[in-house]
Amino acid sequence: MIEIKNLTKKYGDKVAVDNVSFSVKEGEILGFLGPNGAGKSTTMNILTGYLSATDGQAKIAGYDILENPTEAKKKIGYLPEQPPLYMDMTVDEYLSFMYDLKKVKVGASKRNHITAICDLVKISDVRKRMIKNLSKGYKQRVGIAQALLGNPEVLILDEPTVGLDPKQIIEIRTLIKNLSQSHTVILSSHILPEIQAVCDRVIVINKGKLVADDTEANLSNRLSEDLRYTIRVEGPEAEVKSMLESIPQMEKVDSLGEKEPGVYEFVIEAEEGADIRHELFKRLAGRNWPLMSLRSSELTLEDIFLQLTKDNAYGGEE
Repeated sequence: MIEIKNLTKKYGDKVAVDNVSFSVKEGEILGFLGPNGAGKSTTMNILTGYLSATDGQAKIAGYDILENPTEAKKKIGYLPEQPPLYMDMTVDEYLSFMYDLKKVKVGASKRNHITAICDLVKISDVRKRMIKNLSKGYKQRVGIAQALLGNPEVLILDEPTVGLDPKQIIEIRTLIKNLSQSHTVILSSHILPEIQAVCDRVIVINKGKLVADDTEANLSNRLSEDLRYTIRVEGPEAEVKSMLESIPQMEKVDSLGEKEPGVYEFVIEAEEGADIRHELFKRLAGRNWPLMSLRSSELTLEDIFLQLTKDNAYGGEE
């Protein structure tokens, strides 16, 4: 659906985007991350046809955004961080104006098409109201409605929940998930839990270069130097700790104390590549010490982002 090959953008001697390549499959929600000044916005502006690239290629549904911009843009619905709303128009007037401006051509009539989109993004009850009198959440929904005019195959959403309250954020996240059933979505956000909750895959760009392209789970596994687990065991603390330390390939055992009567919590770390779970269960069962819980302490998306943007540790797409 989206193909980016060796994309480069220079401003004089400054390289804003440096030989970036990635693709997005149909129906996928891609999280696009990067610190301020990393080249994220420049890449998105090239994708939408707002900027031209110095070198490389960007294709939307088979159309090159530079060689065939009119056809490529027909495939894109774009919501910038600040939605392009006309505050003195009603919602209906604005969507009608944008419909004409985009020269939308769909099977349904103009009225029916706008009605269907308003129903989808849940703004039907405010269609006759002035946009300036709407809440921030409703304004954001109107911006998304504008992006959906013409049923574009690709949606590019830049910070779609910025400034919203928790309830509105959940509603917009749910809407984005539903939209992926019929659209390919690129979602840019500084709110990492939002990317974590919505996206199928994550791309991280830093200093103009692509430093990660994978699922969150795979990035966590690849960036974790050790296998770390947090466990709770019912048994004598000192004896349990001693037994844990005796397991082959165990590197570190820390006791976090008693969490409930007779139950102690430990953080354990194994050597890289080692899976100690079978031996752990066997030894605990042999001593009749119940294992009350076991969970892996994987890197969060925040940990991944900070590690990648600190020193480009990941090294790019595989």
